Amino acid sequence: MSVDGAAVRVEGLVKVFADRHRGTFRAVDGVSFECKGGEVLGLLGPNGAGKTTTLRILSTVLLPTEGKATIAGHDCVKDPVGVRGSLGFLSANTGLYPRLTPRETLAFFGRLHHLPEELIEARVEELLDLFDLKDIAGRRCEKLSTGQRQRVSLARTLVHDPPVLILDEPTTGLDILGTSAAMAFLQEKRAEGRAILFSTHVMPEAEKLCDRIAILHRGRILATGTLEGLRVQTGRRYLEDIFHVLLAST
Repeated sequence: MSVDGAAVRVEGLVKVFADRHRGTFRAVDGVSFECKGGEVLGLLGPNGAGKTTTLRILSTVLLPTEGKATIAGHDCVKDPVGVRGSLGFLSANTGLYPRLTPRETLAFFGRLHHLPEELIEARVEELLDLFDLKDIAGRRCEKLSTGQRQRVSLARTLVHDPPVLILDEPTTGLDILGTSAAMAFLQEKRAEGRAILFSTHVMPEAEKLCDRIAILHRGRILATGTLEGLRVQTGRRYLEDIFHVLLAST
């Protein structure tokens, strides 16, 4: 963590891409924010706003063009191994190996994160129980429903017990009960002191879960604050209306 308790810190982040049709363009254009332990920060924005690019930089999949980002004190460029060890990352495009079972998947990722072999079995069983996967633990992932695969993916992000979670559309494919369970789970992780960066297009989820919200548009942060603070700023009550007011002001 940084000296002021920030588990995720992003400072002046820029990512420039070159496209044969568009030329060079800034997908992320000077983004700055932080997320502390025990806090859920919602990163919201329309498609193409720069959310996915920002999250990929934080996960060390992409290198920034400018700026700096740290996860639990580890620099995303200088110490990518330290970042990955401190981070549970679930993206909207996270895949599972189709021929592995949920039990095999969790054990495999445990080994990737260098968990001691004698602890892997107990950790896998704990996560299978936590995500209600015991009944399908021996079934290949290619045979699972969308919601079941999403629960396996969520369990995979926690196999190494990271202090920081970055979750991009974590309730995709979940039914009402599954979504409620996922939201309750995230509230528990926040209570444990984890920092959670949460991206969603479902505004009621953000209203219910997020301590603070950052609105991203065209690669820039339009506003950051609590829901109540954003209500005061825009004169609107509901997050969907707040969102539209802020986008219309650009």
